[in-house]
Amino acid sequence: MITSMTGFGKGSAGNSRLSAEVEVKSVNSRYLDISLKLPPALSNKEYELREIIRSKVKRGKLSIFVQIKTSGPNESETAVDKDKLKNFIALIKEIKKTAKLTDKINLDHFITNRDLFLSENTGFTELEFELVKKALNDSLDQLVVMKKNEGSELSKDLKKRIKIIEERVDAVQKESGSSVVEYFEKLREKVRVLVQDITPYSDRLELELALIADRAEITEECVRLKSHMKFFLDSINGDDEPGRKMNFLCQEMNREANTISSKSISTVVIHNMVLVKEEIEKIREQIQNIE
Repeated sequence: MITSMTGFGKGSAGNSRLSAEVEVKSVNSRYLDISLKLPPALSNKEYELREIIRSKVKRGKLSIFVQIKTSGPNESETAVDKDKLKNFIALIKEIKKTAKLTDKINLDHFITNRDLFLSENTGFTELEFELVKKALNDSLDQLVVMKKNEGSELSKDLKKRIKIIEERVDAVQKESGSSVVEYFEKLREKVRVLVQDITPYSDRLELELALIADRAEITEECVRLKSHMKFFLDSINGDDEPGRKMNFLCQEMNREANTISSKSISTVVIHNMVLVKEEIEKIREQIQNIE
């Protein structure tokens, strides 16, 4: 079953002290590209969280936002890092002296420097981190469900388009047999008009005309095109990560369609191939969204 690369998921978990909310958005990408926004207190857990994401998503550009809310009487208290403050003041004085500045040091110099402040609650216990992981897993599970639902709709559309191509190729095969024979007869008639007496070399001429007409034969290309379509359907129904394989098969189907168009001398066949290539292009656009 195919899976889309676009989707959205949201998860939350918490207890009396802490609540975690995670939102994840996914769009098309050639590879797995993870943008993970974490609060500073979770920066040391980034690798572990990324591994959870990789275990559930194989491809796509993911934007993940993790928000932590705490409650309790002392959760928002902060303190000044006195050592850093002293060093910072000394640095400002040195800068003023070197640059021969007369400006006074004021509060604005310190408020914007977050490194001077310490939160009394900068870490998570293992139980609290489990809540964060649960929220992340819930958001990813929702994402996967949405991707599968969209993948199911994509699958229906792709199968419908392959069916249209198959019908066109069947029509082409029926037409091509008679068109080659007709082409051979037209060539022979033109030669008769140009050459008054073709008896001395009629056998050789028949062979040459047959070879020319055979170049317009497209049965082999039609068989290959149908083979690619069969593999394409197998990929929809069976492959775990069919996106890249289906893109390659689209290229091959388009190649065969171009060859059929260039070889055929029948306008019916050429018109059918134009419609086939149009469907292949629509398929190519759709599979860009497949994981």
